[in-house]
Amino acid sequence: MMTKEKIKDAIYTRRYIYNFHYHLIWVTKYRNQTFTTEVLANEMKAILQQVADDNDKKYTETNKKPHKGAQ
Repeated sequence: MMTKEKIKDAIYTRRYIYNFHYHLIWVTKYRNQTFTTEVLANEMKAILQQVADDNDKKYTETNKKPHKGAQ
């Protein structure tokens, strides 16, 4: 009998296989700039990493995209 290859980082139960990935997007009111300095952006990354660590999750990346009207 052939066995299927296991999915990396998946959670296996008797009837289901779970493999969740989340993509979080924050948009401020009127799309005002929030992370205006690298210090603020780095603090948010540190907070997200701490939350992930506290919950035994993996934090992969943060992308800060400039507002279309930003210079």
